[in-house]
Amino acid sequence: MTTKTDVRILLVGDSGVGKTSLILSLVSEEFTEEVPAKAEEITIPADVTPERVPTDIVDFSYQEQSEDDLIEEIKKAHVICIVYAVNDEDSMEGITSVWLPFIRRQIGEDAGVPVILVGNKVDLIDYSTGEAMEPIMQDFAEVETTIECSAKSLRNISELFYYAQKAVLYPMVPLYNTVEKDLTHKCKMALQRVFRICDLDNDQIMGDDEVNLFQRKCFDTPLQPHMLEEVKELVRRSIPEGVADMGAYSGFTIKGFLHLFVVFVQRGRIETPWTVLRKFGYDDNLILRNDILAPKLNVGVGSTTELSYEGVQFLTRLFTKYDEDKDGVLSPTELRNLFSTCPRLPWGPDVNNTVVTNMSGWITLQGYLAQWTLTTLLDPPRTLEYLAYLGYHYHYDTTLSAMQVTRDKKIDLEKRQTARNVFRCHVLGPKSVGKTSFLQGLLGRNLRYVATLSKEQLSSFTINTVQVYGQEKYLMLHEVDVAVSDMLSPTETNCDVACLLYDVTNPRSFEFCARMYMKHFLDSRVPTLIVACKVEYPEVRQDYEITPAAFCSKFKLPPPQRFTCIDKVNKDVYIKLATMAAYPNLKRLVHMLLVHQNPVWLEDRISDMKDLVLANDKRLLKIGLGVVTVAGVGFLVYKVVQAYNK
Repeated sequence: MTTKTDVRILLVGDSGVGKTSLILSLVSEEFTEEVPAKAEEITIPADVTPERVPTDIVDFSYQEQSEDDLIEEIKKAHVICIVYAVNDEDSMEGITSVWLPFIRRQIGEDAGVPVILVGNKVDLIDYSTGEAMEPIMQDFAEVETTIECSAKSLRNISELFYYAQKAVLYPMVPLYNTVEKDLTHKCKMALQRVFRICDLDNDQIMGDDEVNLFQRKCFDTPLQPHMLEEVKELVRRSIPEGVADMGAYSGFTIKGFLHLFVVFVQRGRIETPWTVLRKFGYDDNLILRNDILAPKLNVGVGSTTELSYEGVQFLTRLFTKYDEDKDGVLSPTELRNLFSTCPRLPWGPDVNNTVVTNMSGWITLQGYLAQWTLTTLLDPPRTLEYLAYLGYHYHYDTTLSAMQVTRDKKIDLEKRQTARNVFRCHVLGPKSVGKTSFLQGLLGRNLRYVATLSKEQLSSFTINTVQVYGQEKYLMLHEVDVAVSDMLSPTETNCDVACLLYDVTNPRSFEFCARMYMKHFLDSRVPTLIVACKVEYPEVRQDYEITPAAFCSKFKLPPPQRFTCIDKVNKDVYIKLATMAAYPNLKRLVHMLLVHQNPVWLEDRISDMKDLVLANDKRLLKIGLGVVTVAGVGFLVYKVVQAYNK
């Protein structure tokens, strides 16, 4: 894969050096004595070029064109061939005194347009001018190579234009420093990333299996065992530490891997390193391409993004690879190593208080996957970007396969079921109600732990898995900072379930919950749960027109849930929140279970419940019963099941 769709070659040089003759000899495959002042621009079709890329060849003549024409052609060219006559010292001297400085003035020294020095008329001499060109190549980095040819004898004519084409499609300058005779720093950094991605077991050695996988991924062909051993021996002779020998097992070290690419360049096989680098997403400037870092992802209104099975599998393998001591957590060093192929760490220090960690604050596999789930939910482009850095596309065709877009929430509500695995819960409450403790409780942390945290360590998000009737779901809690005016933006009310907290020791606390519910959630289809915090202390009467329990009954909400985390965290509230998010249509059924337990009333409503049960199957009944526990449930079970079986 190349980043160029065509190649434009410009030939310049002093008059009489044979520019036009070179073009005509290529086209007609014979030399003609009668040569016009300038050859017309020709296009070589892709199917007759070695690299399968259409190629335009442009001649320049001062006899027929102006300097403005020359400047325009230089700016359009992909590669410039400066032609000189090997038997004319003036034309050779003009390379450095006229042509190279003029080209630099027009496009700059770092434009990345390669230059080839072409010595024509070698049929007239019996020596080479190549040695005289070496100082020029050292002084002018844009000079890729030199070639001697003859338009008259047709010597190296095809090779000239092939090299020109290769100079565009596989530029030398980004990869190799001809003065130091070594790879450039950017090239080394890119290849080191490639090595780390291909070193699947993280032993700093690319073994035979890893080499063969690399060979198949990059070149679509296996490497025969005897050829692999020959390559190893080639590296050993140059740098013994380039191959690690451990009995019957051997493999390339990072030094040996880099040395191989030096050999490829020095032997003129520059297309080999470029094939590898492009396979791993690099453009001609050795920067990861935008189509790799930011593939187009369409997420409709009402839809969310989650990790796919492939995405979870890849990330799990990555965790296992870098968990060097196999203790189930990533130490700070192991975490840095995992992200060594990325320009920076994707997570800040607050990650330790966003997901589950061990006692040392090191991230567990559970917390690691939860953090990726959170990033995918809130910032899917960031997940795609870092999956590209981590080499996801080495194993799969596109990073887009690492995530899935859920269907519109409206459809879920209409069908009374959802396939989502990640639920967003927005947590609101007045100041000092205990929002931080509530968020940290999702991670199993009690009030004693929360008391040790500074403001800089706090996170407004926590995420963890909860069990919803035998299925593992992610519940994400987000502490919403409510403005003085009590106004929430559409983003702040866009959630799968809302949680309103009040403090049982503060008589003015519940008023906030009532006000926020009436203003933002009364007419929405967002399930809402009211939670009473600090229930380990004596409860005071709330300074509101009705009690919290009466308020919930009036608006068909579940009764206030009691939460404490002084020592042991009450985890039931998180299960209730996830269940309400997973089954938002149960809001009405829950209210019926809580408020109406009169058999006559049940008889009148039995057909409604039958329809609801039929819509979601028998499992729906179990879910409704699991949300709350009330007296008389046995009677309701009997009636509903009877209705279902009629």
